[in-house]
Amino acid sequence: MQFTILFLIFIPLIEIYFMIKIGAVIGAFNTILATLLTAVAGLYFVKLQGISTLYSALNSMRNEKTPFKEILSGFCLGVAAIFLIIPGFVTDALGILLLIPFTRDLILKFFIDEKNIKNSQNQNYDTIEVQAEEIDERDRYK
Repeated sequence: MQFTILFLIFIPLIEIYFMIKIGAVIGAFNTILATLLTAVAGLYFVKLQGISTLYSALNSMRNEKTPFKEILSGFCLGVAAIFLIIPGFVTDALGILLLIPFTRDLILKFFIDEKNIKNSQNQNYDTIEVQAEEIDERDRYK
């Protein structure tokens, strides 16, 4: 809750600061044009990466593997799209970092444990292990 409030207050302030600084150098019209171009170009590349991620997930499922990495990549692409839509240069930079597969994989390494993913993919889900327990008929109706 506190992080969300800080995020909603400080990110727009940072964006406004950089918009003013960059606008003073390249002009107001060019700043607005650059913001619009990064949004349009970024969303186009998010679409391309999203389609590629979808095909990769389908191939993983065909090979009977869990598409965990593809799901996380899709989530990162959604966040990248949101960052690219928000006007500003800082959020555009974050969106572009999430859009590039190499940097997206580096960011995801901080949040996931690859050993657990590989172990869960190698498990045989056809085997169910149970432990039998004998129940007395009289205890059943108590």
